[in-house]
Order: sequence, then C-alpha cells, then structure tokens
Amino acid sequence: ETFEMLIRLAENYTSTLFCSAYRNMAAEATIRVQEFFTDVGLFIFGTDVSTEEFVNRFFDTLFPVVYNHVINPGLTDISLEYAECLRTARRDIRPFGNVPKKAIGQMGRSLLPSRSFLQALNLGIEVINTTDHLHFSKDCGRALLRMQYCPHCQGLTLSKPCMGYCLNVIRGCLANMAEVDVHWRGYIQSLEELSSAMRGTYDIEHVLLNFHSLVNDAVVQARINGPELSEQVNKVCGPPVRKPTQSPGCSFDQNKYNQRLKIFSRGSEETLASRRKEFISHLRLYRAFYGGLADHLCGNELAAADGLPCWNGEDVVKSYTHRVVGSGIKAQSANPEVKVKGTDPVISQIIDKLKHVIQV
Repeated sequence: ETFEMLIRLAENYTSTLFCSAYRNMAAEATIRVQEFFTDVGLFIFGTDVSTEEFVNRFFDTLFPVVYNHVINPGLTDISLEYAECLRTARRDIRPFGNVPKKAIGQMGRSLLPSRSFLQALNLGIEVINTTDHLHFSKDCGRALLRMQYCPHCQGLTLSKPCMGYCLNVIRGCLANMAEVDVHWRGYIQSLEELSSAMRGTYDIEHVLLNFHSLVNDAVVQARINGPELSEQVNKVCGPPVRKPTQSPGCSFDQNKYNQRLKIFSRGSEETLASRRKEFISHLRLYRAFYGGLADHLCGNELAAADGLPCWNGEDVVKSYTHRVVGSGIKAQSANPEVKVKGTDPVISQIIDKLKHVIQV
C-alpha cells in the first residue's frame, strides 16, 4: 500500500507540473503521465515489462504534445498521422537531450531493488503461511499424545515432561521446520543488505518524487532548442499538418488526490526508507525462529523446570536419562522418541524458493 501511495503521489506531482507550468498541454500530457506511472506500478509489482521501454515510450508520446504546444504552437492541433511521425522520430531527433537516458538510469537502478524487495516479502509471507499449516506425521502425533496426556491416565495431572524428553519429541516433530533455519537466516540477512543499499540513486522515493523535475528539464530543453528542432522535424516529417480541433486545457483535479495524499506525509517517521528500516529491525528478532522453535516451546511452556520431578513418557522421575538429539533431519536418526522419515517435499520446495530469492 505504501508503494502504491508513493506511485500515486509521484504521478500527482508530475501532473501538477503540467497544470501549473504548461496548462495548455496539461490534458494531453496528463494521460501520458498516467500511462507512465501505470507501467511503473506494473514493473514494481512483478509484471514482465522493461524500464527502458516504458521510459522511452513516455518520452516518445510526450514529444508530439510538446511539439504542438511549445516548439511549434498553432491555433489548431497537429493531425494524428503527423503526431505518429513525431513519436517515431523522437529517438533520432533527441528533443529532450540527455534527460530520457538519465531517467532510464534512475528508474532501472531504483525500481529493480524495490521489485526484488516486494518479491522477497511475498515469499516471506508464503514461508510463514506454509510452515503454519504443515501436517505432522502420525508418529509425531503419538509422541505428543504420550508426552502431554498419558500422565493424566495415572492421575498425574500436574506433572510436566522432562526438558530432555520434551526436546526430543518437539525436535522430532519440528525436524523439517529446522531445515528451513539456515535459509531463513540467509533470507533475512539478504533483505537487510538489500534494504540498506536502497539509498541515493537506488532510493525509489527520491527518484519517483523528483521525476517531475526531470520532465520539466526535458520540456525546457525542447523549448530552448525550438527553432533547431523545427528544422529537424521538417526534414523528417515535413511541415506540420493540422486538424480543425483544439486541445482542452487542464482537466486534472488536484483536490481529488489531496485527501488521500495527506496520509502519505513526508515527515521522517513516514518515509518509505524509515518504515523499511523499522520493519527490518523487527524481522531481525526472528532470525533464529525456525532453528530455535523447539527449544522456545519446551523452555517457555511445555517442560518442567530443572531439578523438579518430571514425566519421561512412562513415569515421573528425577531426570530424563535418554540421549537428547539436536535439531534437523540428520540428527533424528538417534531420536528415541520420534521416528522421522525424511524431508517433507513442501519444505524442500520452500527452501528452493528461499535460495532463489536470496540469489535475486
């Protein structure tokens, strides 16, 4: 939602530029601006479009509008065929100088990290949802039943399982979950690195909210080189062919946006960078979540405190005497309480996706 709001705000800034500085061509230019920011949104949210292509398309379609109103203004508009000739010739004539190239560089550098960041967040949600709904084996179910409820049959309702016994049962049940651990840690580290690198020319907020000034530079450059550009256009497209209609003035309703955009305050608390930083600092606390889940459950809720009599699966004893196994699939071959058969294919799939997003 924050990314969407940022795109709308940048679109608003750019449309406002035309309404305040170039009012006579604002209606036509605003349509081009809307198309451009639709492409920006499509790219950030994962559609397979090229930044170079849609930046070039924006300046291609802007050129006939600028020619008609700034370079060679007339009482009526140029014909559609003539506008098409101008659109096609824009890259050769270069009316906007180096501005399109500069915009392509800025968009490529800032949009791709944001796209990757959102892609990674969506995968993080998928990992959490998938592990939240994992089905446990019958063997795990029996071991949990024996650990939690079998003492009740003997009237031992207050006894808790021994720590070592609890760890063996829960580590056996969560063996697949523990396999995610190393990749989850790598995922959070790569998110941190990506987030801290999204500054300067990689900062989408800075680039999008300043796009209007690049557009202004482009129009100013075309105006300064007007006579020279007219000559070049005449050589390529011939003299302007006009049709008996005139463009409407500014139709952009600024008030429509104002209420929504007040929410997107640019104060230090609400910048995208600060929200991202806050989010990453919260996420960092859960770096060891998958590896330490069994220990967390036994230590905080399930097992008896050290030194107290505890349930070992058969009786209440002073301490658990069996070997306590480590976390993960390999360690479970020696687990006396739960048999673990191998890696869950759902977990394997998630690990592959985490590896891929870390590479991205």
